[in-house]
Amino acid sequence: MGRERRPTLDTVAREVGVSRATVSNAYNRPDQLSASLRERIIMTAAALGYAGPDPVARSLATRSGGSVAVMLGSRLSAAFSDPALSIVLDSLADTLDVERSMLLMPGVEGGPRRESVARAHADVAVAYSLPDDCAALVEVERRGLPLVVIDQPVLPGSAMVDVADRAGAALAASHVVGLGHRDVGVLAFALHADGVSGPPSAERVATSRYRVTRERMAGYVSVLDAPPVWETPGCLRDHGREGAHWLLRQVPRPTALLCMSDELALGALRAAHDLGLRVPEDLTLVGFDDTPAAQWADPPLTTVRQDLVDKGRIAAELAISLLDGARPGPSRTLPTTLVERASTAPR
Repeated sequence: MGRERRPTLDTVAREVGVSRATVSNAYNRPDQLSASLRERIIMTAAALGYAGPDPVARSLATRSGGSVAVMLGSRLSAAFSDPALSIVLDSLADTLDVERSMLLMPGVEGGPRRESVARAHADVAVAYSLPDDCAALVEVERRGLPLVVIDQPVLPGSAMVDVADRAGAALAASHVVGLGHRDVGVLAFALHADGVSGPPSAERVATSRYRVTRERMAGYVSVLDAPPVWETPGCLRDHGREGAHWLLRQVPRPTALLCMSDELALGALRAAHDLGLRVPEDLTLVGFDDTPAAQWADPPLTTVRQDLVDKGRIAAELAISLLDGARPGPSRTLPTTLVERASTAPR
């Protein structure tokens, strides 16, 4: 018995009664068709088991394979405004040689649009810090693209590089407690991809869709007893400044703030200045990442260090390995260490 042939563009075109080019436009140039015709083509294709044009096949036909799609959980501006992200991306791009191009896919509500992933000319995908329920990852699986995950989420069958987030956060919390601080606040990353900011409810914390936020929070609370928390919608200094203003008006006022990134900590430093508080005399601050800005701050920032350059390099090496046909190996977890500088002092 012969093997059943897979449906093609021509199969769909015959079924709908349109040209092959019209079916192609339904996927690649939808603005050229009416909404009703495009919907009829897509529904017919689905019924026939046709998943759409294969961008990988097109790249092989043009002898231009080896491209890596990097899916971001934030808008493209974050690649320039978030130093930690910039360093990882720079290291990743530097490790990919000239034979392998890198396609940046910015995020909307926690990840790229699923349609963008469907059309991407890529042979392997890199998921950079996406939520657990990111729709773009469903499309990666549907296309059968090899996947490398940086930080989050944990997905069976993917290659992964992350850092010891929980251990690093516990180091930060233990440091401030060791300095005598008992009233400690937390500036947290987003818990959900909905743009919400403010003090989160217990239910919102318990249902968080971001693994890194969960892990760092778990590290803090393993040392602290129910600290006040402000959830930020992103990683900008303005987000940290806003959250720190709220935390520093609580009663009792925190004498230390633990921040899930250096950028949030630098925003908190500005908030302290706004309120006439001295760092570290009136307020101890601890960041996370150890970006160059942490050393240049006034005062220099105590922070949890992760090797951002190594993270990007390893992610690129994993992507190259998958391109060469290797199977995903065990995840690579990089260590975190505490770097003590002048932003922390005894209570």
